[in-house]
Amino acid sequence: MRLLRSSAVVGLFTMASRVLGLVREMMLAAALGAGAVTDVFLTALQFPNLFRRIFAEGAFNAAFVPLYAGKLEADGLTEAQLFARQVLSVLLTAMLVLVVAAQLVMPWLMYALGPGFVGDTDLFGLAVLLTQITMPYLMMMSLSAMLSGVLNSHGKFAVAAAAPVLLNLTLIGILAFSPAEGGELALWLSVGVSISGVAQLIWLWAATRATGVRLSVRLPKLSPDVKRLIVLGVPGAMAAGVTQINILVTSSIATLQEGARSWLYYADRLYQLPLGVVGIAMGVVLLPTLSARLRAGDLPAAGNAMNRALEISMALTLPAAAALAAIPVFIATGIYERDAFTPQDAEMVAQALIAFAAGLPAFVLIKVLSPGFFARQDTMTPMKFATVGVVINLALGLTLFFGPLGFAGLAIATSVAGWVNTLLLAVTLHRRGLFEPDARLLNRLPRIVVASAIMAGFLLLAHRNLGWLYPWLFNSTLLVLAVVCAAGLVVFALAAVLTGALRLSEVRTALKRS
Repeated sequence: MRLLRSSAVVGLFTMASRVLGLVREMMLAAALGAGAVTDVFLTALQFPNLFRRIFAEGAFNAAFVPLYAGKLEADGLTEAQLFARQVLSVLLTAMLVLVVAAQLVMPWLMYALGPGFVGDTDLFGLAVLLTQITMPYLMMMSLSAMLSGVLNSHGKFAVAAAAPVLLNLTLIGILAFSPAEGGELALWLSVGVSISGVAQLIWLWAATRATGVRLSVRLPKLSPDVKRLIVLGVPGAMAAGVTQINILVTSSIATLQEGARSWLYYADRLYQLPLGVVGIAMGVVLLPTLSARLRAGDLPAAGNAMNRALEISMALTLPAAAALAAIPVFIATGIYERDAFTPQDAEMVAQALIAFAAGLPAFVLIKVLSPGFFARQDTMTPMKFATVGVVINLALGLTLFFGPLGFAGLAIATSVAGWVNTLLLAVTLHRRGLFEPDARLLNRLPRIVVASAIMAGFLLLAHRNLGWLYPWLFNSTLLVLAVVCAAGLVVFALAAVLTGALRLSEVRTALKRS
């Protein structure tokens, strides 16, 4: 199955990026902890990073790839290159205007991004400065997303998936070697974010040229093809980035409580690891696969691709969600608790992690179901559903935050919004006759749930009886956590085989080269 192999390539590099990202967060937690300065830096990082996730992790591809691939197949490389040059010129101009405008109005924009900073003049000023410094990253990532779309259309998934590693390497280097502390360290980290954006753009530009695609910048022109891309791209960005938009909303509200912004972020980074490896990899690879099969008129093959994507993604996501929900305090303690990061911080992160774990399958399903619309150049329907999700997230988040649940209510609201969006996508695809769960999918899903539950039970039991392991592993909670999780993975694999959720013969067949 080419879908699994291609997804594995993207997933491997996304995994490398997310693992390095986790190392980065561990170092950040140790250096800054979960306080006011961390809240400010994370706000400065998240605003441009929101656009990186929306564009680079599938939304831009949702509109650009079908159009570019269609021209490549129907009209050849020359016409496809012309279209890409037009898009590049318009995108560069639009992003340049947006970045400059955002930097100019940032003192006013910060009232929405970080309302909790308003009462502290120094903190508010630092938040404005750091976000202005990180804004060029937005432009770099938008252009990088376009180059990634070109590379993905030519089957070069690995190069594009490897680019985000440069961000993590840059920030890890600063955290490891900079003698700065507090606000000064946050300043250097913000500079590093924008520098990494330039590095990623250069990397992808070189890869595009090596593929044989020659791009250049010209005076921007809204050609019919570019207008079509805009019509498809704006709703597609909204739809594919709904999870990130919801997180931006909850993070803004969280600044009203010191430390809450940081707790949500550290929890977010933990569930983003499986989301990135599974959901994004599946979404990126599934879109061109569906587009090609629909252009060929092979509807059964398109339906089979969607069913297998759902089956594979849930086989990888449900055990991850079960683990995050079963031992959240153990996970937060092992990964983050050191130096400036306290046991109380770990407890707070665990509260958010449980709520995010409940929504993780929905976040992945959104990535898998959305290409069913995008491949048919329908981006309006997912955008409408995304809007419903944002409204639910905002209303429920505010209600729970100012109620008894506090900041954990914001994570609950994000997960509820994710499930609402998922159900709307699935039901609509089914009603339109665009997706029909096949017998194999319906047979496997309950088995995957059972295997995940068995693994969760093992993790709970292991966590309560692992004191003897510490002396053997240098009394390191992180090492003990790694051993327990590895054992949990083995337990899930065995349970999956015994319950019939996974068959070894199918895995071997899927991984064979054509």
